[in-house]
Amino acid sequence: MQFTGTERYVATEDLQMAVNAAATLERPLLIKGEPGTGKTMLAEEVAQALDMPLISWHIKSTTKAQQGLYEYDAVSRLRDSQLGDDRVHDINNYIKRGKLWEAFTAEHKTVLLIDEVDKADIEFPNDLLLELDRMEFHVYETGERIVAAQRPIVIITSNNEKELPDAFLRRCFFHFINFPDRETMKQIVEVHYPGIQKALVDEALDIFFDVRKIPGLKKKPSTSELVDWLKLLMSDDIPDDILKGRDATKAIPPLYGALLKNEQDVHLLERLAFMTRREGS
Repeated sequence: MQFTGTERYVATEDLQMAVNAAATLERPLLIKGEPGTGKTMLAEEVAQALDMPLISWHIKSTTKAQQGLYEYDAVSRLRDSQLGDDRVHDINNYIKRGKLWEAFTAEHKTVLLIDEVDKADIEFPNDLLLELDRMEFHVYETGERIVAAQRPIVIITSNNEKELPDAFLRRCFFHFINFPDRETMKQIVEVHYPGIQKALVDEALDIFFDVRKIPGLKKKPSTSELVDWLKLLMSDDIPDDILKGRDATKAIPPLYGALLKNEQDVHLLERLAFMTRREGS
């Protein structure tokens, strides 16, 4: 089975090779790239393309590696024992399976997404080294050994918020999703909005890439922001010439709230617009 992208997801040749190489090596695929470049969506589309179930584990700052294996609720068991509940005689009633356990024991081969691994504590990746390497773990409370019946395709995403340990990196196949160039972006737009006016896309991409080139932006607009912005521009309530007729001396694009996500970047573009007007006067 080879991943070649889907109708909803434009995958470059390099990305296709990375997915297929990781699957062949049976190693986790570590995907990095700017927020909004489709890292999470990649796992969803790989699962769809290969006709596999998707198991998603979205990581938060408070997530612990143990939660991906299982959690033992000793407090509930103690409470039930005090209440005379018969459930206490079976410890399995107090063990909650994690996402890795689900993936390891699934009836069919799965795609396991570990999303935004860099949000967790720095020790989080190291705490999963053995389990992801050997695809097995031990349940101490029951003495069970959980071994993957079929090794899942593991896709791990990171926004580069913090460095990942070398020992963890050695066990992964790495790929960095470069920000799409203009032609790739046109393909992505066509996937989301088939038949969209070519002139609108060209005008929008001119502005979009010009904004991204501005030095000092706290957050550059990403692919997902461009898609949202185009949806607004295609709205029935928006004049057709909103881009063509805009004042070239204004740095702030129309409906900028879809592209810019903080006041610092808005103020930066306003200052640039002011300076442009002064130079032109």
